[in-house]
Amino acid sequence: MLYSGRLAIRFAAAWFVPSSIATVQLTLNCFELAAAGFVAGRSYRARPMTAVSLLAASLACIDFQGITPLGNFEPAMPLNISWLIRLTRDLLTDARFLDSWLATAGTDLLLAGSLIAGGMLSRPPEKPVSIAAGA
Repeated sequence: MLYSGRLAIRFAAAWFVPSSIATVQLTLNCFELAAAGFVAGRSYRARPMTAVSLLAASLACIDFQGITPLGNFEPAMPLNISWLIRLTRDLLTDARFLDSWLATAGTDLLLAGSLIAGGMLSRPPEKPVSIAAGA
């Protein structure tokens, strides 16, 4: 998460109960990925979803678990597909991992959806259909 996002969470902590801070953090992460998808889509105006797909594929290949910004202990990005793959492998051997897998899959689905939604918002507007076009 960006440093400004961390500051926003500290500022908002006065109004939220401590149990909702994780939800606020996930919301900010969704906005960050939507902005990244928007920028990726705008960078390649001819085919914005191709650029967003390439960004999503590159984010899926990187393991963010060891990358910690500003010396903190949490990962730089909660979108961690390699962790989800490891949890899936563990889930196939032991059903105790189901709760963790569902939480991780749900979070990754929200974050990937935000990235795609940002890319969809970056598409150029379509020409409106005119009634007088045939006249």
